[in-house]
Amino acid sequence: MESITPAAGHTVPPVQRANRIAVDAMGSDLGPAEAIAAVKLALAEFPDIAPITLVGDEAILRKHAAAAGIEQHPKLAYFHASEVITMDDKPLVVLKKKKDASTIRAIELVKLGAARAVVSCANTGCLVGASIIKLRTLEGADRAALSAIIPRDGGHFVLIDAGANPEAGPEHLVHNAIMGTHFSRVEFGIARPRVGLLTIGTEEGKGNALTNETHEALKKLGDIINYAGPVEGFQVFTAGTQESPAIDVVVCDGFVGNICLKSWESLAKFFTTELKRNLKANPLRMLGAALSKGAFNALRERLKAERYGGAPLLGVNGLVVKAHGSANRQALKNAINDASEMIKIDLNQLIAADIARANALMQPAAA
Repeated sequence: MESITPAAGHTVPPVQRANRIAVDAMGSDLGPAEAIAAVKLALAEFPDIAPITLVGDEAILRKHAAAAGIEQHPKLAYFHASEVITMDDKPLVVLKKKKDASTIRAIELVKLGAARAVVSCANTGCLVGASIIKLRTLEGADRAALSAIIPRDGGHFVLIDAGANPEAGPEHLVHNAIMGTHFSRVEFGIARPRVGLLTIGTEEGKGNALTNETHEALKKLGDIINYAGPVEGFQVFTAGTQESPAIDVVVCDGFVGNICLKSWESLAKFFTTELKRNLKANPLRMLGAALSKGAFNALRERLKAERYGGAPLLGVNGLVVKAHGSANRQALKNAINDASEMIKIDLNQLIAADIARANALMQPAAA
């Protein structure tokens, strides 16, 4: 098999499309020990999980793995990478000057067939940029999209795109709907997830050229996706009704999606801070807070990011799962299991097949 790089002198073992997960163990804000702890949890909790290759400084990784008691685990392998991507690094600089970074090596293992999936906590821009450049996009799709899982009343929904492609056309949003549908099936087990197109009004013709053209295209794909029509921002967090159930996949371009995601995160932090401040305002409120501790704990569990560990970058020739930079071992464990589940069902093959069908249906309109 092709050598990964002359700089580090590595070669990938001759494995053709190995069903392994390359875990970038150096990209976490919490350090490699937390990544090793996550791998240990994943191996113990999910016996049928795909084999894992730890990517990073091998001496450091083996030391932490030995301390965790998993250094010689039969499902564990190591791949040495001498450099680490920081949160301040820029994608093009990394590709030119940090060719032996653990994130880059993990992606290259997928490119060369020694792994099927990457899980990384690294800098989002570098991970997304390197994945698109090195893995390229799926046949029929020329853009990738980040998906994020957001809590709503009575469940969760998938937001796609959360920031990978800010300059989107109608065909890209159609592909986002397809990719989000398949990811929603993996995460929520919903056979026919309801897809909504995020816009400023539900009436026909309300919105800009991008959303109106996308809406017309999505209406033609009834055999591929379960399109519920345009949705406004205030609808996405509701539980829905019997006549109009909740939306499972919210589709938008990366510009709008990233603004939504960061605004929602900021708003949640604001309410949390305000609630704490007001509950400590006087002894009576503090007593009420103490009596309501169970309710607050239940809410905290409901909103925990650890339940869904990562945001997949969908649409590339490989499975890439982006975990938060500060993801703890529970969140990272779930991200690793997500990657394993995507390998089992061959998620990319399902997505590519439906994108090909959608492109064929949209072709007459484009002509």
